[in-house]
Amino acid sequence: MSRKCELTGVAVRYGNNVSHSQRKTRRRFEPNIKTVEYKSEITGQKYRLKVVARALRTVEKNGGFDLFILKANSAMMSDKAKKVKREIFKKKNELAA
Repeated sequence: MSRKCELTGVAVRYGNNVSHSQRKTRRRFEPNIKTVEYKSEITGQKYRLKVVARALRTVEKNGGFDLFILKANSAMMSDKAKKVKREIFKKKNELAA
């Protein structure tokens, strides 16, 4: 299972455990990933994504799932999230026309 956020691209980072004697051993810093189901108000569909807890707060701060995903940088998103973004963008343009 990939330990990567589908919206922000946050992934596992690596570092060192440092003991009192300054001996260094490698370790992993794993992101706090949660599986969340978002409901799009524009499309009316539910989307299940693996998201970092920090991104949950960011989505709420930006006014909900639809607004967040339309503003977000596509370069950091997973393929699944990019597909969701395209669907929402397409439906939004249809409703506007």
